[in-house]
Amino acid sequence: MGCGRLVIIQWLQHHLLTCPFKYLAGIDCPGCGFQRSVIALVQGNFHQSLAIYPPTIPLLLYFAYGIVDRRFKLDNQQETIKKTGFIILGSFILVCYFIKIYRLYHQSISA
Repeated sequence: MGCGRLVIIQWLQHHLLTCPFKYLAGIDCPGCGFQRSVIALVQGNFHQSLAIYPPTIPLLLYFAYGIVDRRFKLDNQQETIKKTGFIILGSFILVCYFIKIYRLYHQSISA
């Protein structure tokens, strides 16, 4: 079991998707770091995953909720929960992104 997991992790590390936004604009997009963060999480490195991309766990939970909702057809009252969760998660991603850009900007000034 552990050997198979190691092979999957190594395969994922060598097959990360490139970010078209970063390629075209030269700066990270709001989702940059998600893939590396998921790999760190799968490896059991919770703190490293959180440091690489803080919205990873809330995003994965939101995706899981969406799958459960689609599979079991939750009632219509769940629409408010989905919309509210989407707004909160989007806001969290943007706040983390702006903090990241702010830190990078100040590092480039001080260098």
